[in-house]
Amino acid sequence: MARRRQLYEGKAKILFEGPEPGTLVQYFKDDATAFNAQKKGTITGKGVLNNRISEFLMMKLAEINIPTHFIRRLNMREQLIKEVEIIPVEVVVRNIAAGSISQRLGIPEGTRLPRSIIEFYYKNDALNDPIVAEEHITAFGWATPPDMDDIVHLTLRINDFLSGLFLGVGITLVDFKVEFGRLYENEDMRIVLADEISPDNCRLWDTKTNEKMDKDRFRRDLGKIEEAYQEVARRLGILPEAGARDLKGPDTMQ
Repeated sequence: MARRRQLYEGKAKILFEGPEPGTLVQYFKDDATAFNAQKKGTITGKGVLNNRISEFLMMKLAEINIPTHFIRRLNMREQLIKEVEIIPVEVVVRNIAAGSISQRLGIPEGTRLPRSIIEFYYKNDALNDPIVAEEHITAFGWATPPDMDDIVHLTLRINDFLSGLFLGVGITLVDFKVEFGRLYENEDMRIVLADEISPDNCRLWDTKTNEKMDKDRFRRDLGKIEEAYQEVARRLGILPEAGARDLKGPDTMQ
């Protein structure tokens, strides 16, 4: 695929024009950030692994009729996606206390929550992505009440499915972040899962040892970051045969 015009660059991905109207090419970088980009680094091969992991999880979710922006993977670092209007809200599902909820509420990390908790964060780097209530989201027009009904319903289904999928390979889904967008097709609009699902935006712990297998290894300087991402891919059965090497050039994979 010929290189197309760059439309957007974020912390972990770059978006390019797609080959057809209504499509984009999403490129996964090795760049890693934490604490709202106050900490920066590189995780070798991360983009390759996240591309494969997100592809696998998006396809599995599509099998249970979760609508997503994913179309297909193009090569080791790129995937073709549908162009959507991103809703500026990050949706976080927490099954076990970790990270900011432990800090904010004084809940010891590792405490299983009485039930899964959904939190909403306004996507605004300048404001450090503040936590918001559904009232803020609907009052300020970031999403409508029907949009939010769809988002909550989809999020709970995603959590149930992924929790079981990861448990089946010895991984506990502690928490994760997802984003949604509006997909316009002809006269219709529907809410679909967007962005990615990978160890970058999930907390994944080994079920037996509670060893961290996600970006917390980067955030907390725990070491063996690349190995953790590779282990997640290995357990899911999708580690590239040649390892997390970087292919030069856009070799389309059939």
